[in-house]
This record gives sequence, C-alpha cells and structure tokens, in this order.
Amino acid sequence: MDELTNNADKQYLELCKLILEKGVKKEDRTGTGTLSVFGHQMRFNLSEGFPLLTTKRVPFRIVAEELLWFLRGSTDVGELVRKNISIWNPDAYRFYCNKMSRYSSTQIKTYEEFVEAAEVGYDLGPIYGAQWRSWSKQSTPESTPRVIDQIAEVIKSIQANPYSRRHIVSAWNVGELEEMALPPCHTLFQFYVADNKLSCQLYQRSADVFLGLPFNICSYALLTHMIAKITDLEVGEFIHTIGDAHIYLNHVDAVNTQLSRSSKELPSLSLIRKVDDPAEYTFDDIKLIGYDPHETIKAPLSVGK
Repeated sequence: MDELTNNADKQYLELCKLILEKGVKKEDRTGTGTLSVFGHQMRFNLSEGFPLLTTKRVPFRIVAEELLWFLRGSTDVGELVRKNISIWNPDAYRFYCNKMSRYSSTQIKTYEEFVEAAEVGYDLGPIYGAQWRSWSKQSTPESTPRVIDQIAEVIKSIQANPYSRRHIVSAWNVGELEEMALPPCHTLFQFYVADNKLSCQLYQRSADVFLGLPFNICSYALLTHMIAKITDLEVGEFIHTIGDAHIYLNHVDAVNTQLSRSSKELPSLSLIRKVDDPAEYTFDDIKLIGYDPHETIKAPLSVGK
C-alpha cells in the first residue's frame, strides 16, 4: 500500500488488508466464496472532507440517486432503470424468478427481457424505502393498520429533543423479510447531536467490501449531510459498524490493484438549498466539489439464488 493522504481511503484499505491477511474462508449464498472478518468499525470525520474513495472511482450519481430513491419511499426498480441505474437489476430479476416459480406458471423472461419490462415498473417488496417511510404497524388483528414515517419522525425528534438517545431508523422488519427482494444489509442507523454537530452511526450486518462498501460509506455520509442541513446542524462523524465484512474470492485481484494505489485529496460536498423533507432533494441540489479519483476497477457482482 502506497502512502495514503486521506483517512477515508486509509481506513477502507486497512480493512481490505485485514480481510486478505486474517479473513476466514467461507461459503456464501451466491456460491462464490468469501474471505470474511466479523465486527469492524470505521470513523469518518465529515469536516475533513466527503468520504468518497479516491483509490478508485465510485459512481457518485448512482449512489446519490439510489439514496434519493430510498428517501422517496419508493420500492419500484423502474425508477432507477429509467435513470440508467442497474445496481438493483440482478436482485430484482432473481426476486422475479423466485416469485414466478412459486405463484405462476408463466414462462420466466430472460434477464434482458425482464430489465426492459422493469423500466415500466416492478416492485421489489417492502425494502428500504418502504421501511424508512412507511413502516406498517397493526396493534391487534382487529385494529386499522397505520404507517410510521421513520425519516420524518427522526427529524422531528432531532429538532425537538436533540440530545435524545432514540434517534433511530431501522430497516430490519422481521415480519416482512420474506416479502423483500433482498433483506436489508444496512439494517439500522442512529443519529447523535453534540456541540451543534450531527453524527450518524450505521450498523451493517453484511458488507461486500470491494463493490458495496464504498457505496454505503458515501450514501450514509450524504444522508448525514442532508439531515444536518434540515435540522440546522453542522456535520460531525459518520461511524460505520459492520458485522460480516467480506471480500469475494473473485474480487481479490481487484482489491490488490486498489491496494497498490496512493490516495488523493477528498472532495467536499455542498447542498445548495434547505428543504423540510430529504425526499424533496434532487441530484441537482447536491454539489460534489474536487473529486479526482483513480480510474474505475471492475469486478463481477455476486448474486444469490
């Protein structure tokens, strides 16, 4: 590993080295195999720069649009497909195939046909957007169900009682896991206010360290900026706590390529307007300044059956 000039790349690549050197070889649901460690934490001081890795290019537009999709409460993969964002397509297709095999004799479309059809619209079940914005609650079988907007509630909570220890949003709804295209990997996050700064800690049960983790770091750092702006706070830290942190065996060469690179200065981030609800933001409201990373490193995505 060459000299690293920013703490985001440093911490991320130290995790990569740890997994390569001490990770346990494990089978996984995709059949690819991983090297894995359990229990790891990274801390990013958001005042030192926006933690978008520079040792490879991370597609910021895709990360931001996915976050905005969650914040709108959407579970329709078509909204992403129409923006030429394909990160959910493999899991959407797997979900579709499994659903059709259980409930219909209809011939299953090819992946390409499915993606074309999904552009019109295809629901992925109660994944992140549904849990964040419309968690379903029914006290008794006879009562009328109601929904809880966790994002709206946590913003109210920060504004009304900033020092509360209950600024929590959960996506892990055990009653609806089987209805989801993919059970949530980033399961719970908590906000914390001190010295007029907003910090966020994420618990992620499972992290694909090479492909997925750079997205997750960027996404929750961006979310912290959004909620801080809405609540008139400065940004503090983003703390990322991971359960199973793994590198797929077919990503090892790509990881070693990234480990050989030196880091660059982190970009900065600015939101050009204040809103009442983060769902009101658009990509045009988000300004990433000074991002000059190394080139992209490609690697295959492993998808379960």
